[in-house]
Parts: sequence; structure tokens; C-alpha cells
Amino acid sequence: MNKVQLSPRAAEIALSQRVSRISISSTAAVVMEAEKLRAEGADLMDFGAGEPDFPTPENIKEAAIRAIREDFSKYTATGGTMELRAAIAYRHAADFGTSYAPSEIIATAGGKQAIFNAICSLINPGDEVILPVPYWVTFHDVINYAAGRPILLETREEENFNLTAEMVKEALTPRTRLVVLNSPCNPSGAVIPAQELERILEVTARHGAWLLSDECYCHFVYDEAPFSLGSLPGAKDHLILIGSLSKTYAMTGWRVGYAMAPAKLTSAMVKLQSHSTSNPSSIAQKAAVEALTGPQDSVKLMLREYQRRRDFVIEKLREISGVTCTLPRGAFYAYPNVSAFLESGDRHRGHHSHKKAGNTSSNELAKKLLRESGVVVVPGEAFGTLHHLRLSYANSMENLAEGLKRLKRFFSEQAN
Repeated sequence: MNKVQLSPRAAEIALSQRVSRISISSTAAVVMEAEKLRAEGADLMDFGAGEPDFPTPENIKEAAIRAIREDFSKYTATGGTMELRAAIAYRHAADFGTSYAPSEIIATAGGKQAIFNAICSLINPGDEVILPVPYWVTFHDVINYAAGRPILLETREEENFNLTAEMVKEALTPRTRLVVLNSPCNPSGAVIPAQELERILEVTARHGAWLLSDECYCHFVYDEAPFSLGSLPGAKDHLILIGSLSKTYAMTGWRVGYAMAPAKLTSAMVKLQSHSTSNPSSIAQKAAVEALTGPQDSVKLMLREYQRRRDFVIEKLREISGVTCTLPRGAFYAYPNVSAFLESGDRHRGHHSHKKAGNTSSNELAKKLLRESGVVVVPGEAFGTLHHLRLSYANSMENLAEGLKRLKRFFSEQAN
């Protein structure tokens, strides 16, 4: 058979503009590189992936096994079963005092899909989306995918990356369509106080903009009670809540998330989802119902352990000469500043540089750290800052101790 002859133009793969505007998730890229090195026999301390090291609780696993045995393996409603949406409403009401109807809830294949559906259902080309820095990687790329315009709102490390209503107010313009919040924050661990969240909601609602609040880490707050904007009277008309079972119940691979918003918006999100993934896994939905309505003891146990690990990690990071780190008040990440080891360190931090020549970025420093010390971290460039590394302490104390020992040795060598 003769080979088909293609013209040079036909042989080119011309990608769409929308997919060309985005890049692969930086955290996913770190995971792939670590897996490659691990397959080659490398001894790695992995602080890259934001994934609980705890197993999924037994009662949740048993619910999935029952679903399989009972042949609950067909399509469900695109936005999730009524049972699951009612369970999401129940759990959120029990934890935060909210009142959402199943029609105001969509279940998705993880919180990331909920964010994608919401932004793509709301944003038109050129719409402005205010995005505080540092930000979780996916927000920036999904805004770009939807042809929106990210308006990066810098927070100050010296103020613990706190975001205020006044900062949001100053960033609003006639083109602002959406303001994104992530509290507790991935990557910094910053937590916006409840009163400040209320003021931010008031500012955005008065302006006529939507507020998207990512509550993925809402149960992992160390020094105050968890809070949801959905509990405020009149908030629902201007608010999109994004949630996930991945972190709260150690169910990352199960892929169950959700959004809570006015029914008109959740209906649009269901329409979009009906042409992409359709429903979340039927088996995972049954497991999610058990997670949300069953015992919550595992959540409290994980919170206590994460706080113990946080205190250990911050203490050890602050022992490293040239490294500074704010205290995370939520989530399970540390976000140390390593500018002293970068070529721009003197200008940024105003102190003596510890760098060796050649460390031009946190991305390059992270690669060197992986290659020379076998420690996996995510560079700050993924989150919109130039002088940081993100370390997940969702790991055993033994691994944390070994990894931090390697970090200290690596930075000591960099200083010499």
C-alpha cells in the first residue's frame, strides 16, 4: 500500500489558541519527573504533590465495595446523584450553618473540574478576573483558557500573604467579572479572617462581580474555627463555593468535588459537564455519600497530625541560614523564601546573598535540589512568585526529618 503523501502544511499539528494559552500543571510536571527518577532507582523525599499520606478511611472504602457488589455501575445524573448532592448540602450545613438545595449543587470529577466548569460558564473573552498572588496553579491557566484576563493582586510576605477587602476594592474595574479566593491558601497556607472575608464579599457584591471561594482546605485550619462565606445572609446570589473530598477525606484518587452556586449557574455547569466527562464515577459517588454523612473522626485526627508536622517543618526550615518562612495557618504546605540563593536575592530581600552563581530562578533551584539531593519540591514560579519553594508536609515525620536534613545540607553547600 502506498504511503499517503501530506503537504508540509497538512503535516503540521496546529493546536487551538485556547490550548496554546495554557501549560501543563506545574505540580503534575513535578510528579512526573519524580516518578521517572524513582523508576530509575532514585531515593527521593517527595514534598511535591499536595496529597494526604493517610489512607482513605475504612468506612468509605467499604461503601465503595458495597456499591460494586450491588452493581451500582451505570450512568448517573450528570451533576451527581440526588443522594450525593443532598449529602453535600447536609455536610456543609452541619459544618458551616449554610442552606443549599440540591439544585444549587453540582458534583464533579474533583474540585479542579468544578473550578473549570464555573470559570468557563462565566467568563467571556476580555473579562477581568482578580487573582491574588501566590495563587494555585490551575486558576491562572483556566482563566487564560477561557480567554479571560488575570489581574494579579500581589499580597505581601511581610504581612503573611494576607488579602484585604481594600486591596480587592482597589483592583476592581468596570471589566471585573470574578474575584478568586483560596483560603486556606495553596501554596502559602494563609487564612483570610472571617470578618475580612465578609468585607471582601460586600465589596464584590456592591461592584456586581462574582466571588469564587475555593474551600478545598477549609477543614485544615490550625488557629481558628473553619468558616464559609456561604453562611452569611444573602451571600448565595454573588458566590460560588468550590469544595473537594480529596484532602478532607484522603480521597485524591477518587475524584469527587463539587460546586455550590445559584441554580442558573449550576445548570450551566451541568450543561458543560454533559459534553465533557458526564457524571463523576458512580462508585466514587457512593463512597462520597458515606464520607459526608458518616463519622468525621478521621478529619480531626488528620488536622492534629498536620499541625504537629507544620510546627516541626517550620522550626527546621528556620534553622537553615538564608531561608525564611511565614507560619502557615491552614492547609499542609510550607512556602519558604529562598531568594538568598538566587541571583536576584540581594535586590529582593535586602540581605547578604548565600547563592552560588547559576541559580537564576526557583525553578532551576528546585531542579538542582531534586538532582543533587533527591528532594522533590515545587518552584514558586508555578504560583506566581519568583523566590519561593513549596513543600507539602503531608508526609510521615520520618520522611520530613530526612528531607529537611537534606535541605539543610543542600543549602549549606550552596552557600559555600
